[in-house]
Amino acid sequence: MRVAAPLRLSEEAIRAAVLSRLNWIRKQQQKFLGQERISPRAYVSGESHYYLGKRYRLRIHSTTQAGHVELSHARFIDLYCRQGANKDHKERLLQTWHRQNLQERIPELIARYEPILRVKVAEWGIKRMKTRWGTCNIQARRIWLNLDLAQYPEPCLEYVVVHEMTHLLERLHNDRFKGILDRVMPHWRQVKSKLKEGLPLVLPECENKTP
Repeated sequence: MRVAAPLRLSEEAIRAAVLSRLNWIRKQQQKFLGQERISPRAYVSGESHYYLGKRYRLRIHSTTQAGHVELSHARFIDLYCRQGANKDHKERLLQTWHRQNLQERIPELIARYEPILRVKVAEWGIKRMKTRWGTCNIQARRIWLNLDLAQYPEPCLEYVVVHEMTHLLERLHNDRFKGILDRVMPHWRQVKSKLKEGLPLVLPECENKTP
């Protein structure tokens, strides 16, 4: 945390001021972390959606078959659902598709880094998280990964997997933890910055129109 203060104030005065407002500062930090990373979706044709860090236009198709999602022509995400399906149903279909893609990619990453880190992941899972990209239960040797990672470039998923696996060696985010990351994934700071940037928060109005 950085603090801006007049030069005339002593370090003791600044420290006292910060401590007096510590609860407020923490509340503001939590409020910031809880903000949505991307704008709310309506799940209509023409809307922008992301997969592996690339922007695609969503196209909604009616079908009498089971609902599903396809990627086509490197430009569109085609979502097939029954006519009149509501927003929640379309959202679940797209989330299922993202989950399936992550389930195909995560095992290879874990298998790649287990011998490098000399750790063993007993269990892993995927779930939606508002304020974290991943979590690690050290005793159970279980890691959870955020479903939203499906929308980000592959190195972002790799970084979060490695980050959580590193907690099996070091619980804290201290110098030892960072040193391990430096050794196994030297570019992790750049990837972390990309995650902090997030996906575009505001979409141009024209993107909600059917192409």
